[in-house]
Amino acid sequence: MMSNEGYSDRILTCRDCGQEFTFTSGEQEFYASRGLTNDPSRCPSCRAARRSGGGMSSPRPPQQSTGEYYETTCADCGRPTSVPFIPREDRPVYCSDCFQMHRPARTGGRSSYGSSSSYGGGRDRGGRDRGGRDSRGGHDRW
Repeated sequence: MMSNEGYSDRILTCRDCGQEFTFTSGEQEFYASRGLTNDPSRCPSCRAARRSGGGMSSPRPPQQSTGEYYETTCADCGRPTSVPFIPREDRPVYCSDCFQMHRPARTGGRSSYGSSSSYGGGRDRGGRDRGGRDSRGGHDRW
């Protein structure tokens, strides 16, 4: 049985829709029992929409969310843009269009993870190549 000692209901603001929601003492105890240290940032309905693939449940664009945005100039095209981080002088900042052009192509999943071009040279941790053969003697160790 759970005891809610040390926890009290808290009012939080959803980062997606901006509505206030209650983070109950029971939910806080559940989070703590799972080792979760961060408070939820979305209300239950926005969390459910996000899980089901609905994305943001608000028609509001990201620039108007509760996070702070910083105005800067795109390093490629020179257009003004806003970003959710403080731009640094030693790193280029791109608008969304230019960022997509600079972004490496995604191949999906972990396809490059463990490939022969990675640090492991195509071998697993036991020194065997992908066919299960021992790379040190040519025989299966198992």
